[in-house]
This record gives sequence, structure tokens and C-alpha cells, in this order.
Amino acid sequence: MKPPPFEYAAPTTLEDALALLREHGGDAKVLAGGQSLVPLLNMRLARPAVIVDLNRLPGLDYVRQVDGWLAIGAMTRQRAIERSDLARERQPLLHAATRLIAHPQIRNRGTVGGSLAHADPAAEYPAVALALDAELRVAGPAGERAIPARNFFQTYLTTALDVTEIVTEVRFPTLPQGAGWSFLELSRRHGDFALAGAAVTLSLSSSGMLDGARIALFGVGATPLRATAAEALLTGETPGDALFTHAAQAARDAVEEPLSDVHASAEYRRHLAGVLTRRALTEAAARARGGRAA
Repeated sequence: MKPPPFEYAAPTTLEDALALLREHGGDAKVLAGGQSLVPLLNMRLARPAVIVDLNRLPGLDYVRQVDGWLAIGAMTRQRAIERSDLARERQPLLHAATRLIAHPQIRNRGTVGGSLAHADPAAEYPAVALALDAELRVAGPAGERAIPARNFFQTYLTTALDVTEIVTEVRFPTLPQGAGWSFLELSRRHGDFALAGAAVTLSLSSSGMLDGARIALFGVGATPLRATAAEALLTGETPGDALFTHAAQAARDAVEEPLSDVHASAEYRRHLAGVLTRRALTEAAARARGGRAA
């Protein structure tokens, strides 16, 4: 299929890009990697009057450590995260999730900021951002602002980003020394969007008790979901199979309105949320203890 007609603009400064969005408002769409927008255009599910291509903007492609954050420019390709030693060492959850995104050809073009701004509920990066309390930095007519991930994803393919704003940077907290992590998903075929997935981090106290847990589920609802009730069950407890089974049930119960489509029923997705949470907790705990996860 062919996209509907549109005007094309390729600004070379962020200021010019913002001016175009301010001029055209909701009639404009931003093009980053194009791995989500171009299919929508071809299927005529998106019909913007103007495409604003960000690929000529300088200074939005980087991976660096800033204090306790891993700062990533919004136009950084997913493949760059996959190949980044800094990302693998300082935020392995993000690195592991990146390796599960589609196929290498997609990761060569897809961008970190583009994936988050598109906000597909089955995508990996929104779940990682929610699990880690990432911060998205955006620029708009009123200047710059920071949006916590917990406030960014609103409903299906909808975020707190205004039509005149552009994501410029994403900051992920670096993983503390000794913390454990796991990122698991189930898809029908390698490279497909996940039917369901779980992103987990755990930290242990010196006595071996759980003193922090984060669980984010994805692919099961209109947005990624923090399983806060399950997290509360874990804090202050001794890790073990019975505890993780109890927390997994709480995570399953947190999926109140699971998606249902031709790929999986609502009940199956809710079931997967519990199974993947339990497995991810077990794997994260093994990493937190310094052991090798199975």
C-alpha cells in the first residue's frame, strides 16, 4: 500500500523542528526511525499533512553516564544500545530488552525516543522505562520539561507529549551494585511483538532480605503496568519460591483489563503475566545473589 500525500520537512536544528510543529500542530507527525510511523502511513492509519524528519538534527544521538543516570539521546538507534558496553554494564535491563526488539534490521533504524513516544503497549522500552522510573526530557514552545515515565504513558499509543513537543533525551537510573534484574517476554515467533512480558529488578540487603522490588508488565493492557501490590508483598521478605508464587498471583490480579485479540485471549495474557513474573523474580534473585540465572 502507499501512504496518503503529505508535505515533507527535514529541519537541521531543533528550533526549526519545533517551529514546524508549532505551525502545523496536530496536522504534523515527527519521523525518527520510521519503524512505527511508516507502516501506519502505508496502511493509511495515520494521515498527517506534514512529516517532520528529525534525522538531520545534530546532538540527539549519544549514550553517556550523567551522575547516577544513563542518559540517551532520543535519536540514538536501538542497535547502538545493543552494542554499547556502557549500557550493558550500567543498565543491563535496558540492554537485555533491546536485544529482544524485533530483528537487527529494525534495530538499525529504530530509535529510543521514537519507541517511547509511539508508546505501543507491547513494546519493550516503555516497560523498561516504567520499571526503572526513567525520565523523559522533552522540548517545546514553552522550553524544556522532564516527564517521569509513570506519568508519560496514558492509554493505547497515547502519551503526555504535546503535539508541539519533541522527546530529546531519556534518562534511565543505573542499576545499583548487587541488584538483580530480569526481562522476559513470550511471542508467537522470534521478532514478533510480545503477547506478554515482565521487567523486574530486585535488591537484597546485607542480611539477604528483599529491600526493593520493581515489576512492570507489558503486552497485557493499553499501557505498561506497574504491579505495585506484588512489589509491596516482596519488600522486607526472604526471597523464595513460595513468596515469588504469591507475588506472581498479585501481578496476575493487577491485570484488570487485559487485551484480547486474534493472537491471545484476555485470560491467556493474564495467565502469562503471572507465569512470567514468577520466572523473572527467580532469575532476578539469582542475579542479585551473584549466582548464574538459569
